[in-house]
Amino acid sequence: MDLKLDRRVAVVTGASKGIGLAVTRTLLEEGARVVAASRTGSPELDALACADLLHVPVDLMDREAPAHVIAEAVRVFGGLDVLVNNAGGPPPGVTLPRSSFVDASDAEWEAVFQFNLFAVVRAIRAAIPAMLERGGGSIVNVSSGNARQPSPINVDYGAAKAGMNNLTKVLSEEFGPKGIRVNTVSPGPVRTAWWTEEGRVADTLAAQAGTDRDTVMDRLVPEMMGLSTGRLAEPQEVADVVVLLASPRSASTTGAEFAVDSGFLKGL
Repeated sequence: MDLKLDRRVAVVTGASKGIGLAVTRTLLEEGARVVAASRTGSPELDALACADLLHVPVDLMDREAPAHVIAEAVRVFGGLDVLVNNAGGPPPGVTLPRSSFVDASDAEWEAVFQFNLFAVVRAIRAAIPAMLERGGGSIVNVSSGNARQPSPINVDYGAAKAGMNNLTKVLSEEFGPKGIRVNTVSPGPVRTAWWTEEGRVADTLAAQAGTDRDTVMDRLVPEMMGLSTGRLAEPQEVADVVVLLASPRSASTTGAEFAVDSGFLKGL
């Protein structure tokens, strides 16, 4: 199916690995021109190098960084049609999951909100004028199942993502009549670096359970989180939904939330 993304200009944050990398790759395959924003590059992102890909190294904790990324998209590719706010998770200096709500300090709460919510607000604020100049666009915010299924071990992260979901609804109402669609994709556990890298979530849970990381990801997490499919999602499975929402093929979809979570969320 032609997603009608040929020559469209997209910004993807957190683009060097995981879901962001998969979104970047898929947009390029669909003919889009992509500005990939991340703190650093990666061999996988480098492998995508082409005339239609621009990597902008930025730290989204810097208040000026989101606007800089949008400005680069306009400068290099002439405008902006799609914004994918994918960057998220624990910012530098913050470790998730926690053992309890009381483990998170004020500084950690502020850092998590800066990275997971305020950077998104700043990116959207910068993107809207550029999209309006093109007659509209699509914003896709990558949230989390924890926005609607609260967890005491990720309480600050879940609260920030819940704010993102609320923001999506508000923006879809205000800017839908002006041609800008805003939607949310909420992954559950996904086989990304947050889980798989040494010292990250899988290792933390493995140490607590007295087992190994493969057992955690293949058996314990699917059981503990009640995953209907029995497995963690793959980044590409999330990316496919993100890119469809970015596409004009989803022209009548706005203010919606799509769970790509292996059946994690059970509520209506």
